[in-house]
Amino acid sequence: MMKPSTLVRLAAVGLAVTAIAACTPRTPADTGAGNAVPPAGNDQYTDNSAGPVSGGAIGAAAPGSEQDFVVNVGDRVYFDLDSYAIRPEAYPRMDAQVAWLQRYPQVTVRIEGNADERGTREYNLALGARRAESVRSYLVERGVSAGRIDTISYGKERPIAAGSNEEAWARNRNAHTAIVSGAAR
Repeated sequence: MMKPSTLVRLAAVGLAVTAIAACTPRTPADTGAGNAVPPAGNDQYTDNSAGPVSGGAIGAAAPGSEQDFVVNVGDRVYFDLDSYAIRPEAYPRMDAQVAWLQRYPQVTVRIEGNADERGTREYNLALGARRAESVRSYLVERGVSAGRIDTISYGKERPIAAGSNEEAWARNRNAHTAIVSGAAR
């Protein structure tokens, strides 16, 4: 039979391991995506988010902070090849961005349009600009002041995923909503 002190130590170690695992960012492998392209219906595929954080979690994002926006709302939406139309599965994320921006009216953002590496520099800059403008228009049409939103296109110049394969290309076809000012620190 184990001593009570040994049981307490084992329980503490188990609790610590569970807490650390809960704070570890998820990767495509964790979600079962493996090397697959993010499915058309999987708007939640992000590279900079550990997923929703509860208010009492260790390391929880401060309300109104950039981390709050990234983790609890989502700062990136993805597009189909050669398209700047916002996919229907991105609407919940876009609506969450609208709600968050309305909750924090002092925040200004920059929508950064991106494209994958295929195509000419000029084509990808134009496509990135149209993607950024699509997101901006969506936000403005739902009540976010146009004066709080700037847009820029990076075309294929700032990829978030390295590689020349479908997975990398799918991740690089995005619009990123970046907090410029006004967020809590």
